[in-house]
Amino acid sequence: MSHLKALKLASAVPVRATNDPVMRAREKMIAALIEQKQMAEAKIAGQAFTPTHIVRKKNAEGVRVEVEAPKRVRQGWFTDAAGKVFFALRYAGKAIEFAKDKNAVDVGDLSALPAIIDTLAEAVRAGELDVQLTAAAIERGKMLSKAG
Repeated sequence: MSHLKALKLASAVPVRATNDPVMRAREKMIAALIEQKQMAEAKIAGQAFTPTHIVRKKNAEGVRVEVEAPKRVRQGWFTDAAGKVFFALRYAGKAIEFAKDKNAVDVGDLSALPAIIDTLAEAVRAGELDVQLTAAAIERGKMLSKAG
C-alpha cells in the first residue's frame, strides 16, 4: 500500500505579497497604525512600549544570524501649547494631508486616541486615503532616485 494514497493531494498556489502598489501602501499604513495604537495604549496604561523586529547581523565567527533587536517607532501624536493632543499620519517620510491644509486629527485627550486610530485604519482599508498614500510613495521614489 502506498503512503501517498492515504493523503489528500491538491493543486495549490501560495498566496504571495501583492504587487499592487496601492494595496501594499494600505498594508504598510495599517501595520503602522496598529503599532501607533499599541504605543498609545501603553502610554495610557503607563507602561513602556518596546517593539522588536528581526535583523540579520554577523556574530563573532562572521556568520550571519537572525537576532531580535529593538525597533525604533516614532510617536504619531503630539501636544500643542494648550495641552491638546493631535495625531499626524506619516507615510514615506511625509505627513499625509487629510484635506486641504489639514494634516492632523484633533484628538483632544490622549485616552481618545486608540478609537481615532481605529477609525483611521478603517478609512485606509476603505481606500479613503489611497490618493494621498500613492502621492507620498511616488514623491519618496523620486527623492530616492535622485539620491542614488
